[in-house]
Amino acid sequence: MNWPSVGVVIPTRNRPELVRRAIAAVREQRYPGELKVVVVYDQTEPDYLLASTDGVPVLVLTNWRSSGLAGARNTGLLALDTELMAFCDDDDQWLPDKLRRQVAALLAEPEAEFATCAIEVEYEGRCTPRLAGRPRVTVADLARSRMSMLHSSSFLIRREALDPERIGLVAEDAPGSQNEDWDLLLRAARRAPIVHLDEPLVRVLWGRTSHYAYEYATKISSLRWMMQRHPEISGCRPGAARVYGQLACWSAASGNRSAAWRYTREAVRANWREPRTAIALAAMTGAVKVENVLSALHKRGRGI
Repeated sequence: MNWPSVGVVIPTRNRPELVRRAIAAVREQRYPGELKVVVVYDQTEPDYLLASTDGVPVLVLTNWRSSGLAGARNTGLLALDTELMAFCDDDDQWLPDKLRRQVAALLAEPEAEFATCAIEVEYEGRCTPRLAGRPRVTVADLARSRMSMLHSSSFLIRREALDPERIGLVAEDAPGSQNEDWDLLLRAARRAPIVHLDEPLVRVLWGRTSHYAYEYATKISSLRWMMQRHPEISGCRPGAARVYGQLACWSAASGNRSAAWRYTREAVRANWREPRTAIALAAMTGAVKVENVLSALHKRGRGI
């Protein structure tokens, strides 16, 4: 088997210990083909001491595109000349066989352009597997659910698919660079089903290390951006209800009761069984705090 070359983009900001751990996990991959790593520093001074030419080469760059995660990822993508491209967030870790198994799954589907794998969520020292329960992911699947097990640190993409006439680069106009990964998945799935290896081969760290954990205004803006950008979401009643339920929760958490009520009503209209409406209503009455609910869900590897 001719193993294609793979380039890995690791965007980072102010997490020196975690990014070293992420780089080490990528360099320790049991992958028979050529492997390169590009570490892109966003809104912070780069550590050029991480650069290396030994074994798996590591290139260190500064984000020269739009400030934020999306621009940093595109900076890395445009610096690579490999046949396949992959992402790994600076607070996540690949398991040793992740790349070999995932590349084999993608190559087994000649028409496929995009592949993912399942994850295990690490929160407060506890790891919880998150599986999709299927080998292919379609637009309909992604409109109904964000499918958080399809994490950006599991993305593997054919180089030619990043052409603007195909899937294209990461959307740099995503508010706060949030939900840009869901957007990329939807754009990819429109062209061909996403190949999914339903094994937890990436460990994703959740908690206060996240740059976006409590940025509620940005969460709201990015979800509204997704609804406007992808009519498939609003066209799927359970999917629309899920997003409206999230909007209600984030609005309640930020203290905007009128917006929380409005989004709760929209969620109920779309799907009266949507569970996030109950969380939003409880938060509006002061019975619970969204942060406490989120922490309880994270312990089970889930989110709002």
